[in-house]
Amino acid sequence: MNLHIFTSQNKMKFIDRWFIYRMILIFITISFFSFNTEGKNLNSGNKMSLFYTNPLPVSLGDPYVFLASDGKYYMYGTDETGKQEGFGAYSSDNLLNWKYEGTVYKRNEQNSWTLRNFWAPEVYEQNSKFYMLFSADWKFNPTNEGENFRIGVAVADKPTGPFTDISDKPLFDPGYPVIDANILHFKDRYYLYYSRCCYKNPVESEVSVWARKLNLFQTIEESWIYGVEIASDFKSIIGEPVLLLQPPKKMNDKQSEWESRSVTSGEVNRRWSEGSFAFVRENKIYMMYSANYFGGKNYAVGYATSNNPLGPFVKASNNPVLQKNVDEGGIVTGTGHNSVTWSKDGKIMYCVYHGRTTKTGDKRVVFIDKMKVSKDGLLMVDGPTTKQKEL
Repeated sequence: MNLHIFTSQNKMKFIDRWFIYRMILIFITISFFSFNTEGKNLNSGNKMSLFYTNPLPVSLGDPYVFLASDGKYYMYGTDETGKQEGFGAYSSDNLLNWKYEGTVYKRNEQNSWTLRNFWAPEVYEQNSKFYMLFSADWKFNPTNEGENFRIGVAVADKPTGPFTDISDKPLFDPGYPVIDANILHFKDRYYLYYSRCCYKNPVESEVSVWARKLNLFQTIEESWIYGVEIASDFKSIIGEPVLLLQPPKKMNDKQSEWESRSVTSGEVNRRWSEGSFAFVRENKIYMMYSANYFGGKNYAVGYATSNNPLGPFVKASNNPVLQKNVDEGGIVTGTGHNSVTWSKDGKIMYCVYHGRTTKTGDKRVVFIDKMKVSKDGLLMVDGPTTKQKEL
């Protein structure tokens, strides 16, 4: 039998040793739960936090995210695999961990008006149905146009499809190629925004004159953003489209420097206004849009505001609000064609957009960064970021 006799001194040594062991255990436990690993849920009191790093492991162009009535987020976009077989979908409970749901819209189905170049899908939930608006080449091309894009609508019973065309022809034919459909619900009416392509749309401006004098380009083509009212069932437009946004005509315009970079850098003879996304804040309409060559490093995002869905829209003084960061030592270029989504409690706004990094090369990948509208009405995006941050 072992007999342990504790003196007061031994007892104190035992207590001190036990106290040290407890402190070490508590320190290890706290360190374990406070270590910020990518995409992990961390419990801080009653608050669940998510930490992540851009870009997300999703390769898409023109990403669009919305929160459906089933409580999940769904993401759609332009396929980056090169197959161009239609559109896929991703789902997420938290905006960070995305599950691929497979192909939700197939290209060139029987009786479909579509052919190729499936771009920029957006999905809207309406009366227990899900409506996808998208761009594609129209099979009907009697004059053999090089760009023959139109906007179509497909419908499904679930956000994961399958989506089927609601018509055997595009939503409408304005007589020129159009892409990048976006819908705004404003005071019980619906409005469609879209971009007229640069194709065969040469525009004279001080920028085009400047480019011609330097023998950079003889003509400058432009894409413009239009708006038109659309029926609540998304089957037809109401009235005539209205021109809302276009690149600035004068060199001294505050917007001209950033919106003309693709031309002034000698990259291409086109200026873009495309990829619009509109939302309402304090009864004011904010329209975000992208400028410059979508395949280049200068692709960037600005915004304009209006009190009326069909304008006039006034471009913001703090444009661009999202652009490449390589000039500041970062690794991101080609930031653009964004959508906006909200936290489930509606308190936090997120800008979802595509970009490229020195690691991803030419492939477009998805970024998510917080954004906000200040008390004085300025829209700001906290991006592009590539360091770990809290969602």
